[in-house]
Parts: sequence; structure tokens; C-alpha cells
Amino acid sequence: MRRRQVKSETHCSFCGRSASQVDRIITGPSVHICNECVKLCNEVLAEQKKQTPSWENGAIPKPPEIARFLDDYVIGQDRAKKILSVAVYNHYKRIRSRVDMDGVELEKSNVMLIGPTGVGKTELAKTLAKVLQVPFSIADATILTEAGYVGEDVENILVGLLQAAEYDVARAEKGILYLDEVDKIARRSGGAPSMARDVSGEGVQQALLKILEGTVANIPPKGGRKHPEQPMLQLNTRNILFICGGAFEGLDKVISQRVGRRTMGFGAAMGEADEPDAAALMAQVHPEDLLSFGLIPEFVGRVPVIATLDPLSEDDLFRILTEPRHALVQQCQRLFAMDGVEVSFTEEALRRIVALTVRKGTGARGLRSVMEQAMMDVMYEAPSQEGLRELMVTAEMVDKGVDHFDSGDEVARILA
Repeated sequence: MRRRQVKSETHCSFCGRSASQVDRIITGPSVHICNECVKLCNEVLAEQKKQTPSWENGAIPKPPEIARFLDDYVIGQDRAKKILSVAVYNHYKRIRSRVDMDGVELEKSNVMLIGPTGVGKTELAKTLAKVLQVPFSIADATILTEAGYVGEDVENILVGLLQAAEYDVARAEKGILYLDEVDKIARRSGGAPSMARDVSGEGVQQALLKILEGTVANIPPKGGRKHPEQPMLQLNTRNILFICGGAFEGLDKVISQRVGRRTMGFGAAMGEADEPDAAALMAQVHPEDLLSFGLIPEFVGRVPVIATLDPLSEDDLFRILTEPRHALVQQCQRLFAMDGVEVSFTEEALRRIVALTVRKGTGARGLRSVMEQAMMDVMYEAPSQEGLRELMVTAEMVDKGVDHFDSGDEVARILA
């Protein structure tokens, strides 16, 4: 009896708990481990894998590999993808080397993305962080003001990156921060210095210089104003990749003045013929054009890589609906599949969604709005329809859905 009692009271070699204190103990030749320790080990391994990007242990993805990954999420913009892929590859190659080559110190190259709304600027930056497994955050430049004025201090743009890294300072210092609406902090008077106090324009550019270049910033852990009694976290921005983005409306006129091309006046072409010229002008942007637009020379010098994004055509919008990994059509099909309904779209229906989006002029962001309106009544009626198995969305249903969708007539035509 005594030997059986000893055998039944096997203890975990790691935590020391007995078999009666845990659900199960796995027995080995000389060691034992309980289910609680196994769970803890899995959590430690998962956390370590999460905190260690693949590029730190293995090879950094080559620029063509990064571009192919971007192709899975962003349609078109091949030139911008190539520029971003090279910039990101060189940036993280510089971080991992940590070696001065013959006394040459490698500086980072921040990126400026220029393009109209809804063409993929934010999505490109977000996808780059995904392929490299680094923290990513989006900050809005329009809420920033000079220190001491109402608004956010420039250091607060780093709070979101720190939160994305779960307050792991080492991870946050290797992340990607996308600073949106940079064109809104241009000088009010264009290239000339402002005589009035511009606390949300030129002053913000001055305050951002050190952060873009690399400095140890003291930031409040939860954002807000800095108070003496509040503990601060120190974050070195030297290895943070800043991607600045903006629409820069009116920049094409600045470029046309430089290249001597006329886009306004009685001799200007009218109608749709102007759009390709505007896109071609934006592709010729130089740093001096950004200076004329209202950015200060020090700011432009710290964002040396400039990539322009083209407006999306109807064919591009059609591809965005169906081709990316998170395409809207696939998302809609997944939602209906949860209710056991298989949804398909005719090509005419998708073309109609694209046409309505082009009319709104909001780029790819408008696709979701149009689709939600078109499918609202269907989504309302379908879950309560017994025996509903298949649904074909037609162009007529899209037109009715944007205004008033007659669910009774259309649902009756659904194949059970």
C-alpha cells in the first residue's frame, strides 16, 4: 500500500505540484511536467515568437519579395511599391548590421507618400509592418501644435506606436509610424516664412525634426499633456521608420510652374483630358516643389525618399473588389456564409458598384460605403429567411439597394 501511494503522488519536476493538484502530469524517463507548466511554456514561446521578427533571426525579405507581398493587399501603384520596398529593405538592413562600414555611419531614409485620398497610402504602410512583423501606428498631423498650445504635442505621435508594441520599448524603437495629413502642416503663406504665429504649421514641422532624424523622446505612457508628477518613458526614434503621407492638393500647379506647363486659363484643356496630365505632373515632383508648397527645408531633408501614387481607374477599383486577400467581395461572402448563405456577384453588379464609387470621388474607401448601402436590406432580410442557401447579387439589386431595396420581390428569386 505504501508503494502504491508513492507512485500515485507523482510531482511536477518544474513547479513541484502533485498529481492531485493538477489535471494531468506527463511522465518522462526521469522528469515529469504538469499541464499547467505546459501551458505556461507555450505562452512563453508564443510571446517570444511574437516579439522577435523573422528578419532579426533570418534573412531580410528582398525588395522583390516585399513588393510581391504588397501586391496581395494593394492593387496597382507599382512604382510606389518599388520605392517603398527598397527603402524598407535598406532601413532594416541598416538596423540589423549595427556595424560602421569603414567609418561610414548609415543614416535612415524616411519616406514621403504623395497621392489623392483612397489610393492606398495607409494600406501600403500597414502592409509593410505586417510583412516585417514590427509594431505599426498611424498618427494624424492635423492635431499637432507647438508645445504649450492647445492640441497634441509632437511626442504624442509615439504613444500609439508604444501601445502597438504592448509597451515594449525595444520593439517600439524598430517599428513603423505612418504620419498622415502632412500637407496640412505646411506654411500658411507658402514658401515665405509666416509673419503670424502659426502654431499648427511651421512650428510643428520644426518640432518634428529631431523625432524624424533620431532622438530620445520623453513621452507620457498614456498620452496627453506632460506633467511633472507623471512618469515618462524614453523612446529612441533613431531606428523608427517614419512614412509621411498627404494628398498635397495644388502641388500639381506648383510643379507645372517649374516645368513650364500650363494647366489653367483659357488655353487649358477641359474635361477628363486634364486628369492624366495632373497625374503625370505629380510623378515629376522634386524636393523644391515641396518647399514651394510650404514645407521647410529641414523637414524635406529628413524625408528624402518621395513616392507618388496615381489616382485609381475604374479597372483598378474593380480589381480591388475581388483580388486582394481582404477583398470586399470575399468579406461579404464570409459574412453571409456564417448564416449558411452562399453569395455571388455578377460582373454587372460589381461594375455598378465601381461606377457609383467613381461618382462619389472618394477612391477605394468609397467601395465599402456603396456596397454597404447596396446590401443593407439583403443583410436585414436574409438571416430570417428559412431555407435560404444561395443569393445572386445583380446590378438591379445594387441600384435598388442604394436607394430602397424591395426585399420581398428579390428574395423570392433566391435559389433555395
